[in-house]
Amino acid sequence: MQIHDDGVQIKTEKSNITTMMEFILLGFSDIPNFQWILFGIFLVLYLTILMCNSVIVLITRIDPTLQTPMYFFLNHFSIVEICYVTVTIPRMLTDLLSQKGHISFIACASQMCLVLLFGGLECLLLAVMAYDRYVAICNPLHYGLIMSPQVCVQLVTASWASGVPVVIGQTWQVFSLPFCGSTTINHFFCDLPPVFKLACGDTFVNEIAVFAVAVVFIMVPFLLIVVSYGKIISNILKSRSTRGRAKAFSTCSSHLTVVVLFYGTASTTYLQPKPNQSEETGKLISLFYTVLIPTLNPIIYTLRNKDITVALRKLLSKLST
Repeated sequence: MQIHDDGVQIKTEKSNITTMMEFILLGFSDIPNFQWILFGIFLVLYLTILMCNSVIVLITRIDPTLQTPMYFFLNHFSIVEICYVTVTIPRMLTDLLSQKGHISFIACASQMCLVLLFGGLECLLLAVMAYDRYVAICNPLHYGLIMSPQVCVQLVTASWASGVPVVIGQTWQVFSLPFCGSTTINHFFCDLPPVFKLACGDTFVNEIAVFAVAVVFIMVPFLLIVVSYGKIISNILKSRSTRGRAKAFSTCSSHLTVVVLFYGTASTTYLQPKPNQSEETGKLISLFYTVLIPTLNPIIYTLRNKDITVALRKLLSKLST
């Protein structure tokens, strides 16, 4: 009889684990008096991101002077940026309004998958953009041959093709873990560290797998960027033309600014096998790379890039006439 009871108990525990169909995102419920203020701030930031990136996509498509590999990659980066913020911010705005935060198991897995996908794509595209600048500055005579339209399309396609299967496998691995006990995620979206904290049993192997993927998608592209810009800076310093140096630095400064901001915050979240930061610190850092930096990126690219500034003025003059 005891064996039968133990069997029923084990079956019941297993049922409790597998029937978890919903999570609760706490978001910013710990500061209830500021919900409407936060809603207004995040709504303005989201609309700013959509508008600025859409403008970049538009002018890099229609302006004849911007039909170069550099702006082809910037066009795709802006599209990915729009997708990236759309996965998280609208959901956050909805939760701020409803103050409930309920999210289904499938929706949570889908959100994590898309966040990792678009975040990984940004890392790869930043590396591709660095390589493009390296070829343009260090090998200008063969730039048109090396960075041909076919090669540009292949680089963007390879970024997508390499990211999709890895991210799907990563998400499946995380959500195949047994979840029991609390269903509350102390975050404003389904990110890896807070979801791991809800899993039962030993998650060491899964966390090492996440760390390995983060190394491939964050550290490897970052090292390629460092090498590319190391050679670019060396080449610039050898140049005797002061004007040439200034132009080279101006074309690279905006890209370097974005790289430092994005990699600096993302690495603190994903390049730790066992995250030891507090949940509140994790939320603050996540706000940087999911909301603040995507807001700054198009502003950096437009204000620090003379070609885009000129193209934008031409577009505005056409619309005003």
